[in-house]
Amino acid sequence: MTEGPLNESELEWLEETLTSYGHEDASVIDVSELDGMLTALLSGPFVVEPDAWLVAVWGGEKYIPRWKNDREMNRFIDLCFKHLNDIAERLSDYPDQFEPVFGINDVDGQSYTVVEEWCYGYMRGVALTDWSALPDELQADLAAIALHGTLENSEKLESLTEEEYAGSIERIRPAALRLYNYWVANPQAPALQQPIVNGVKVGRNDPCPCGSGKKFKSCCLH
Repeated sequence: MTEGPLNESELEWLEETLTSYGHEDASVIDVSELDGMLTALLSGPFVVEPDAWLVAVWGGEKYIPRWKNDREMNRFIDLCFKHLNDIAERLSDYPDQFEPVFGINDVDGQSYTVVEEWCYGYMRGVALTDWSALPDELQADLAAIALHGTLENSEKLESLTEEEYAGSIERIRPAALRLYNYWVANPQAPALQQPIVNGVKVGRNDPCPCGSGKKFKSCCLH
């Protein structure tokens, strides 16, 4: 592999940065959610530019951190790209080594896999592009991730038996790989913005187009 995964200290720093600068109910909250979001961006129908998804990590422009200095900001961006490249390499060249970064919750000495943050991050990434061209036969794969990644499915999750819940977790990884493989084989062209066509230029001394009867310079020009 060209770069390899983030090491433990890098992951811890990234987690702490997301936690300290994140905005409740708006930002990506941890590395697990970031991993899910980046996986969806790499698996989508077309490329999302970094200036768009880096803002989306924080939940919008108004939530972008006030960094202590450029070094801190650059380190965050560099680690995000390093992690993005590692996910991309695993998805494309080493799919058997692709593993979503799920959380672990220890309760009474027993460890439980926590997939919700990763799935919420994945659906956050999906929302940045248009997945409407996904064929019906793959909708179940997206639904397998959305089951754990949308508030609308919370009641459905609570109704699952322990065995059904465990099975739903097992379906996430292969679903993500199939979705990636489909969009790589079937990339979409992003919608082009329609050019703005300027109307006939109105002179300063011409009648104002608003119909007031005044000259343009004495009416709507200012």
